[in-house]
Amino acid sequence: MTASPDQPIPAATLVIFREGRQGPDPELLMVVRSRKMSFAGGMAVFPGGRVDRADYALAQQLERDEQPDELAHRIAAIRETLEETGLAVGLRGTIDAALARDARAELLKHGALAPVLDRFDWTIDRDAIIPFARWLPLGMAHSRIFDTRFYLADLGTGAVDVEVDATENTQLFWVSAKGALAMAQREEIALIFPTRRNLERLALFGDFAAARAHAEATPVRIITPQVDESGAAPVLRIPEDAGYPIVSEMLDRAMRGD
Repeated sequence: MTASPDQPIPAATLVIFREGRQGPDPELLMVVRSRKMSFAGGMAVFPGGRVDRADYALAQQLERDEQPDELAHRIAAIRETLEETGLAVGLRGTIDAALARDARAELLKHGALAPVLDRFDWTIDRDAIIPFARWLPLGMAHSRIFDTRFYLADLGTGAVDVEVDATENTQLFWVSAKGALAMAQREEIALIFPTRRNLERLALFGDFAAARAHAEATPVRIITPQVDESGAAPVLRIPEDAGYPIVSEMLDRAMRGD
């Protein structure tokens, strides 16, 4: 399944938690996208990308109780995370740092997750990938519109190595949600509107368990920001009942990403 040129592109993003190193707040893995990328170039985001045809094929092969479309998005989140960071998240089987490196090489060779699962005798752990949000920013200033589903996953102590994929990203770093927002305030990183809103929401939680409980209690709805021109200056708004503590931002700032 692929989108036509005038349709939103299905995509998936994974917010990976680990226990905090610098304080009590959990840390999240973020990547800085290459400035050469047409979408969100130079921005700090969570690992992820578009859902490929092979992701849908694997989902149809594995589908039992879940809709193949939803499973395909979880598969894409797992695949993109392995490709971009080297982390084998959302998988069951014998997994260590050496095997994860080999699996990443196998994924880059084939461009699909199914051969990786076959070679390493791994299976998808769909329950480890928790639905969190879905953003469809129609009308914002991008040449392509992505219909992105956000998921949560937990590394626990997170005693693993990560390595940047230099083709799409230039930096990987662990940071608390509050820390990432502070970095943006100091102009050390730039954030697109959905990432900023999700960081503000993630900053509410003291650990992964709290974030998971909130996600499971909050139905995922499609969030499409709307421009409100009723005031002195245009404001970009999202619904007030979708679980986000801050639901608006001045349009000019939101489009700059600062």
